[in-house]
Order: sequence, then C-alpha cells, then structure tokens
Amino acid sequence: MRESSLRPLHTFSIVARDPATGDLGVAVQSHWFAVGTLVTWAEPGVGAIATQSFVEPSYGPLGLALMRDGVAAADALAKLVAGDAGRDVRQVAFVDAAGRVGVHTGAKCIEHAGHATGDGYSVQANMMGTDQVVRAMAGGFEAAKGDLADRMLAALDAAQAAGGDIRGCQSAALVVVRGVRSERPWADRVFDLRVDDSPAPLPELRRLLRLARAYAAMNAGDAAVEKGDMAAALAQYGAAADMTGGDTEMLYWQAVALAAHGEVERSIPLFRRVFAADPRWIELTRRLHKPGIIPDNATGHALVEQILREAR
Repeated sequence: MRESSLRPLHTFSIVARDPATGDLGVAVQSHWFAVGTLVTWAEPGVGAIATQSFVEPSYGPLGLALMRDGVAAADALAKLVAGDAGRDVRQVAFVDAAGRVGVHTGAKCIEHAGHATGDGYSVQANMMGTDQVVRAMAGGFEAAKGDLADRMLAALDAAQAAGGDIRGCQSAALVVVRGVRSERPWADRVFDLRVDDSPAPLPELRRLLRLARAYAAMNAGDAAVEKGDMAAALAQYGAAADMTGGDTEMLYWQAVALAAHGEVERSIPLFRRVFAADPRWIELTRRLHKPGIIPDNATGHALVEQILREAR
C-alpha cells in the first residue's frame, strides 16, 4: 500500500457482530465531512471494517476480499498492515462473520489514540479529547440493550460523553448487514445511514435510524397485506406511524390499505388527517386506480369518491 497523503480522520468507531442474530456492523463519528464514505465497510456474510486515522480506504475492499476467502479477521488485517508503508499512522479494525476481531493502532496515531476489544467487537479512537474515550465506548457497548444498531450507537454516545474528538463533531455513519448472505442481496443490508455534515451528527443519526425502522415496518405491513393478513399489516403500519410521530406518508398508506380491504370507515379519519396536512394527497388518491391499488372499476371509483367526499 502507498503511504496516504490524506489528513487524519480524527475518529472514533466500532465494529461488531451480534451474537444473537449474526448481524455485522460498523459505526463511526468524526470531525470530518462525510466520514461514512471512507471509514465504513461491510459485506453480508463476510465482515465489517473501520479504517481511520491517516485513512487508507483500500483496507476496506481488500480486507473484505480476504475475509470472503475465509481468512480470519486478525490474520487478514495483519497481512494488509505488513504491506503498508504507512502502518504507523493507520488505525483499522476488522470483525468477521464468526465474530473474530483484529485491530491495529499505529504508533504514530495522534493522541489520544487506542483501542479495546471484547467478545465479537472492537472499539478504536484517535485524536480524542481525553484518554477515557475507548474505555467508555467498550463499557457503553457492553451495557447497552437492543439490537446491534442500538448497541453500536450507545458506544458512540458514550465516546462523545467521555470527550470525543478533540475538535468536535461533524459527521457520522452506521452500517449493519446480515451475518449470512441470502439470495436477496437487497435484504441483506439492514441499515446504511450517513450524516455527512451536522453540528449534532449522533442525534441526527438516531433520527435516521428511527425513520429506517419505520419504513421497514411499512414494508412489513405491505408484505402482510399481500398475504391477506390485515391484522398484522395494521399493526406494522401503526408501529411505523408511532415511530414517526404520525408522519403523513405512514398514515396515508395505512389508510389506503384499510380502504382497499373493506375497512373504509376506519380509513376516513386517517385520510382526513393526511388531506388536512397536505391537499396534494387528494390528487394522489385519484391516481390509485392505474396500478390497481384500488380497483379500476365502478366499485373502485365509487370507493375513491367516498373517500374524497368524507375525508376532505
């Protein structure tokens, strides 16, 4: 590898595997624009990587390729570090699909710099405000409840509370992938969220995670509708609306599902709220016949007219 000429990404991050689900993830915050484009790497069924300090992005694809071929995380990282002329200013962490970790903090990383590992995870930081950041991250992750995304964000919150980046904060990112690759690659990337520029990137990342969960619930509701399970669909739609504080998008499609499956009276209050918030949804409702969301027949047209008449 060449010796990087990039400025250091004064960064704290975590790579981890969820022992319950096998999910793999990486999360990071930095005082650097769009940190997620350089630091975070993950592949379903393979592993997750954070590459930071005087960042060398090629650790990401090269490390994933080695782990994809069955090389353990620590061995894959050691192989790349050995060939890197800039190893003394690098900070890199790997976790593989078996939960094995490898981490390297170069001797010339800007203080405070260090790392800590535990069962299925590694936390690492450089250019920190205090020497307590790494310990706080490890403790935050181990004490946290919830899924992998929640626990990794808890680690980042703990790092920030312990002093964080000496220059402040600007961007953050979170990636979670499945621990086993499926035949549906679009479903194997659970979360891929980035805050590129914000005075408070961690709160914004949490907001995006909440939205991502809400849209996942909406998708689950749609799948339940396709199976004719309206009880499950409405539960998912309701959960999505609750997570977003009654977002009009969530309310609207919940109302459409109700109306299209014979629950018109239950749909009207929801349509009413949506139409009051933004009347453009009224015109969209008139356009639901063509894709068959509401049947393009006399019954379907009568249904739309009833909705528009009673909900406006």
